Amino acid sequence: MIAKMMAAALLAATTLSLLARAQELQVGSNAYVDMYFGDWHGSKAQTMGPLTEYAVFTKGDPMKPATKGAILRYVDSYVFATLAPGSSTPSAALSGKQRVYYFTSGTGIISGGGDSIPVSINIAVLVPANLAFTIKNTGRGPLGAYVITEPIPNAFRPGTKLVVKDENSTPISTAVQEWSRIVKPLFTADDGLATISSVETVALDAMTISRPFIGTMPNTEHLWMELSGTSIAFMGPYLRRQTPGVAYEHPPDNLAPTSNVNYSEDSQVKFLLVATNGSKSETPAP
Repeated sequence: MIAKMMAAALLAATTLSLLARAQELQVGSNAYVDMYFGDWHGSKAQTMGPLTEYAVFTKGDPMKPATKGAILRYVDSYVFATLAPGSSTPSAALSGKQRVYYFTSGTGIISGGGDSIPVSINIAVLVPANLAFTIKNTGRGPLGAYVITEPIPNAFRPGTKLVVKDENSTPISTAVQEWSRIVKPLFTADDGLATISSVETVALDAMTISRPFIGTMPNTEHLWMELSGTSIAFMGPYLRRQTPGVAYEHPPDNLAPTSNVNYSEDSQVKFLLVATNGSKSETPAP
């Protein structure tokens, strides 16, 4: 009798454990929310000569991430990179892909297609496929940038020149849907993006909240990187503190609304938003 009771109790405990585990991994649960966040500070450095890279996000299934931050479906890679003072990257051309650099520190020069362009904080550069380019650090400290690489479809025709945007001189978007967001569009398809729909910076004034994003399509990829300040990101009923270097994706199942809150009483917060809206293809480009 005692043996039967113990066996029943063990079976019940096992069943409850499995149910708890299933609940833990459900989209929108507390544990699952963390899968959609990435922080390059906790990544292992990958050093290639004078260049050091730290992964923000990696490739994975965004509907059910296997590891934290393994959610990229359309973007090929998303890293934070630093180039040592006085160093240059070797001349290289991207085959089958393009790259966006958003510089966050230091000074340097990016050269390609016969152009040599100074870069520093708040400068963004789109490097088209098949264009040989180099980056040189001309400052005394590391040249830092977020680097987003996108694939290009087979029929896509890339540009032949570097596309450079200075955020400081970029007009603020006046679209009604921005609500409280202060948006500066940097790159769209008109600038030469192939798979990504847009790259933009988004600022929130003190004591404001962005309009909650619900999403309407499963084939989206909205990557929010905090550039400056400290905010609160909410995903469904859960809150996470977001600081520079921390990013999240809006879960593409669209079951959990997402938004950001600037709780500071006297300063802005700013984000880099890389968005793929699913309007170009239903499946990731090859």
